[in-house]
Amino acid sequence: MRDLDLSAIGGIARLAGHAVLEIYHSGFSVAEKADHSPVTTADTRSSAIILDALAQVYPDVSVVCEETKVAPYETRRRYKRFFLVDPLDGTKEFIRRNDEFCVLIALIEAGRPVYGVIHAPVTDTLYCGGPGIPATRRVAGGDAVPIRAVAPVPGQPLLALASRSHTDAATAAYLRRFPDVRLVSRGSALKFAALAEGAGHLYPRLTPTWEWDTAAGHAVLVGAGGVLTAPDGGEFRYNKPELLNGPFVARSFSGDAIDGNFILI
Repeated sequence: MRDLDLSAIGGIARLAGHAVLEIYHSGFSVAEKADHSPVTTADTRSSAIILDALAQVYPDVSVVCEETKVAPYETRRRYKRFFLVDPLDGTKEFIRRNDEFCVLIALIEAGRPVYGVIHAPVTDTLYCGGPGIPATRRVAGGDAVPIRAVAPVPGQPLLALASRSHTDAATAAYLRRFPDVRLVSRGSALKFAALAEGAGHLYPRLTPTWEWDTAAGHAVLVGAGGVLTAPDGGEFRYNKPELLNGPFVARSFSGDAIDGNFILI
């Protein structure tokens, strides 16, 4: 990664985010993909902007994008590095017009996210960071401000992030092990941003996601001092033969327990 200038990635995400916001306000059409998930004109427009910009700035780096055909694993397994892109994370939130959607770009090396950016179009907020790259927040193109994940304070409620669109009984049962939990619902990968900037402590996700849903948020969270692992504490890897993720637990601190209640399943 030392030979790759990462400075343009945030600008590319922000450019796509501005286009997404324009469509959000002017109107959009909705279609259904083969897996029955929705796709809008904002998804496709953002995808085109990001893919074109990455090809110009980083012509030697492959891209895996939600809205384009994914190369077979026999090809992907030879990637030394690649960009993992979700042009519009939170499409359901976009359609519902609750403002909780974002643009995600991550750089993956050797199966690990080494840098990620999250752009929230409605607030024009850009989060950046990765392992060894301190996480920052930049609003409306202003100065980058360092952000840091914070551990829960003993005796205070545990702030747990949960999806607005993907609630499930297993996650609810998991959270019941903690004596004092306050649930904070938030759409899309903005849950990772909340953990990274100290607005939450825990984000368990026990239902499936795709690699492009988590990679950028994973990198930013690590840059802020947080961690993301498999529920048993194992490493959460990328560029698998199947791009569907297993369950994970993201948290704002590195320990395995809160007041004697173990985080790991």
